[in-house]
Amino acid sequence: MGEEAATKETGIPQLVFSNTLVLNGALFLGILALHSIVEDSAINNNWLSFALLAMALALLIKSADVFIEGAKGLAYRAGLPEVVIGLTIVSIGTSLPEILVTSTAAADIPTNPEIGDLAIGGIYGSILVQITLILGVVVAFRGVKVRPSWLKRDGFIMFASIGLVTLFLFTGKGLSRIEGVFLMSLYIAYIYWLLSHRDEILEEELSGGEQVERKVTRTTASYAFMVTSGLLLALFAAHHLVNVASDMAYAFNVPHAVIGTTVSGLGTSLPELTIAFLAAKRSQGVAIGTLIGSNITDPLLSIGFAAVVHPLSLTSASFALTAYIIIPATFIGTGVALLMMRSEYEFKRWEGVILILIYMIFLAALAAEHQGYLVL
Repeated sequence: MGEEAATKETGIPQLVFSNTLVLNGALFLGILALHSIVEDSAINNNWLSFALLAMALALLIKSADVFIEGAKGLAYRAGLPEVVIGLTIVSIGTSLPEILVTSTAAADIPTNPEIGDLAIGGIYGSILVQITLILGVVVAFRGVKVRPSWLKRDGFIMFASIGLVTLFLFTGKGLSRIEGVFLMSLYIAYIYWLLSHRDEILEEELSGGEQVERKVTRTTASYAFMVTSGLLLALFAAHHLVNVASDMAYAFNVPHAVIGTTVSGLGTSLPELTIAFLAAKRSQGVAIGTLIGSNITDPLLSIGFAAVVHPLSLTSASFALTAYIIIPATFIGTGVALLMMRSEYEFKRWEGVILILIYMIFLAALAAEHQGYLVL
């Protein structure tokens, strides 16, 4: 407590001129300028579209980082345990790109039905890339211990959540608003349970010998400003990401579900990669907890909220691809990862390589289908 009191807390003026917010401001202005060029250009603008997509992804990731830091700072000031912060605020924060991309896409469905394929493909793609490629990279660099409670509680909820979304998707030809509300209600119940049992969870965390330094370096107003600005910039970036990804799908004759599963799914999962990798490097179990928590948030909160904005369904153009490649790959990747967790409650480095290979095989299947070598 003495160290915290001695630490000089910075306010909003210093925050506004920090490197992070200056970079976010530059990306914001760059997207506006590039968007006007793309709209007005009469020449082939594929490269400009790629640049705009990259800038939108960068702003989405950086603004999500600002949101996460601000939210964690406010949570520290409120005295919440670190483990609860990781399973709630950090998981929601790292899933903010998915939430915004899917909800923004859902809002555009009335004028462009195929955009729903992007939203659905993005969620499954995000889950798959997190549980195979990202977890695989983390584990391949450093083996990670697994707590039994992660598997028995959070691992089961993660797998059941993916199954429930899939069930809704294929019974009734899509996700209705009522089903979206139900998914969100389940997520709220899960968060309520975590908060209600935070003392027990914290005791389990501390019994494992993990100590996390809780630094509060900014004022409450600064953290609130970070949350607000991070959310607004992320909304702006998500809107442009969805529009550019949709335009690229048309330009290159690629199904929206593929763009959502690869470009959007991988891009929006970069915050999870950063946080999980850094956490594993510090030998903290937060690494796997963050990925599992995010993979509970995505199928319940992200896609649930999107369905409330507008009912979601797959178009005939992407139905077979999603039903026979994307969704089965997500279940296989998740199932294999959970089985590896169950094995001695520890991820070994070679198991990380296996998870990476699963994602590579998935990409190869997508490429084979697009080239006509795999007929669905």
